Amino acid sequence: MSATTETKATTEKLTFRRFKEGEHEWHDWPTYIFQASYSYKCPTYQKSTPPCQASCPSGEDIRGYLAIARGTEKPPAGMAWQEYAWRRLTEANPFPAVMGRVCPAPCESGCNRNEVEDFVGINSVEHFLGDWAIEKGLKFAKPAVATGKKVAVIGGGPAGLSCAYQLALKGHEVTIFDEHEELGGMMRYGIPGFRTPRDVLDAEIGRILELGVKARLRTRIGRDVTPAELRREFDAVFLGLGAQGGRALPVPGAEAPNCVTATAFLRAFNDGRMKHVGERVVVVGGGDTSIDVATVARRLGHIAREHATHPELVILGKHAQDVADVSARQGAEVTLTSVFSVEKMQANRHEIEHALAEGIVLRDGWAPVEVLRAADGRATGLRIAKCEAKFVGGRLEVKVERGTEQDIPADLIVSAIGQAVDFTGLEEFDSGRGLVAADKNYQVTGKPGVFAGGDVIRPHLLTTAIGQGWIAAEGIDRHLRGEEQEKRPKIDVHAFDLMRKLVERGLPVEPAPHEGVRGTAAANFAVHNYEDRSGRYVIPHEELFLGHFQYAARKQRAVTMLDAQSALGNFEERLHVLSEKEAVAEAKRCMSCGLCFECDNCVVFCPQTAVFKVKKDKSTMGRYVDTDYTKCIGCHICSDVCPTGYIQMGMGE
Repeated sequence: MSATTETKATTEKLTFRRFKEGEHEWHDWPTYIFQASYSYKCPTYQKSTPPCQASCPSGEDIRGYLAIARGTEKPPAGMAWQEYAWRRLTEANPFPAVMGRVCPAPCESGCNRNEVEDFVGINSVEHFLGDWAIEKGLKFAKPAVATGKKVAVIGGGPAGLSCAYQLALKGHEVTIFDEHEELGGMMRYGIPGFRTPRDVLDAEIGRILELGVKARLRTRIGRDVTPAELRREFDAVFLGLGAQGGRALPVPGAEAPNCVTATAFLRAFNDGRMKHVGERVVVVGGGDTSIDVATVARRLGHIAREHATHPELVILGKHAQDVADVSARQGAEVTLTSVFSVEKMQANRHEIEHALAEGIVLRDGWAPVEVLRAADGRATGLRIAKCEAKFVGGRLEVKVERGTEQDIPADLIVSAIGQAVDFTGLEEFDSGRGLVAADKNYQVTGKPGVFAGGDVIRPHLLTTAIGQGWIAAEGIDRHLRGEEQEKRPKIDVHAFDLMRKLVERGLPVEPAPHEGVRGTAAANFAVHNYEDRSGRYVIPHEELFLGHFQYAARKQRAVTMLDAQSALGNFEERLHVLSEKEAVAEAKRCMSCGLCFECDNCVVFCPQTAVFKVKKDKSTMGRYVDTDYTKCIGCHICSDVCPTGYIQMGMGE
């Protein structure tokens, strides 16, 4: 394609040296050319949030614990780096060994290292640190002072446990109410044990209870204890009851007894009541829960006997299966259907790959249209049709192609299309949409002193629930101290604190300046001209010097891959932890986006020797280099060669 430009005749003499309209005098262009190599600005040190942290719903200081693992940030004397990294990690998330195994790791999707070759295996380092802490028996430090305030936490799942943990660290007395036999919520009753080993889960929950957190199990609020009684006995309440009710298929025939929800299915399995399923199982979903159901069904298999118990009777708690039947276990045909194509399914990519390897049939791009039933009312199959699914205005729209219907025979149909909150006895907290409405501090609308988090706000990831529990705990703490709720930062995560680091190193620190200070080359409150932008700015890869980073292959965890035959009856953990050497190597791939990692580029390349190393007795992480502004000419080379984007040309604007 060619382009044309319209020209207009002019009688004005052209000089081609015009600086602006009306000037015809010649200018000294060499001066401007030479000045192009420098600016009128000098370097400033600006800490920003890396995209991994901004993508982490639990708000972990990912860059921080990776810096400790790689050796950039040194632990206090006498403390192993693994413990120091674990303690930094657990400031936000008390479940690193669990989340290192099951979190879908949105942090890795956001990692700037993807622009070089591949993301940093953040999840695998978290897994290593979590397992190391359990092996070494690490405990959380109890608070020195008790406040005397009492908080009731309804629900012992990830949100409730996270909130209880943070409140206990602040010195408050916390009691968790849970209707189950054990704490853990969806971590225990929604995820199979071969993904979250129960000894690992118990160890991480046990640490929280050792802080003095009390648990009242088999107790349902609204039935055994009323909300009014809670208000009288406690100073604040946290709603973390989860969404452990499943959603039935919205198609004709879904009321068949052997058409059950994923939450009921997984609860029966994780309770140990269900030992086998039918010969043909169809799962409807596309998220991680549907994969869990399908892989569990594949492992359980079926019993080839006429009098084998119908699985729905076990799931609904009406019958128990004989453990001796397991010896007669045979493989089950498991089909997973999803309205989305495999590329758009919400389940983890590697979990989908595992499912396919284990012989599970995936029918992507198909929607259920009817549950087929026999004369006795039981389902005999699921009718599906090709479809196109997309989100419009935040709502899922599924367009079915009529005439493409097909039938899949089934002895058991499992709906994994969503979750629902059971508000029985707690109707006053229902927003009218089957959820709880709360503000950004997670205080329930119109209910002072009542906070909420997790799936009651919006069913989402376990890591999301953990982060909401932390933020709610901070809101509860302010409420108990009689303070106004503060405005949360735009980027609400735990971050490296330079002032705390200076105190930890025993360095003298002057009072921090007031917010209006533009810069300084003399005060000792921080790095000269240091600015913390982490609460409002995520640093993109365009601001990094990617040329600094050489190719380094990711150290991937070993995974036990199963086929259709070996999956049958195999409930062993598939994911293996990295070695210490591998974990350190993986942490070294972190690019420390937005914070100095002591590469020396700025010192080496500064032509004026204006950038210099801070003396060892005054330096620390984040305060490794400084600038002598009497030498700086604003050439911006230091900014150009800074791999992390920590140096920005700002002074002099």
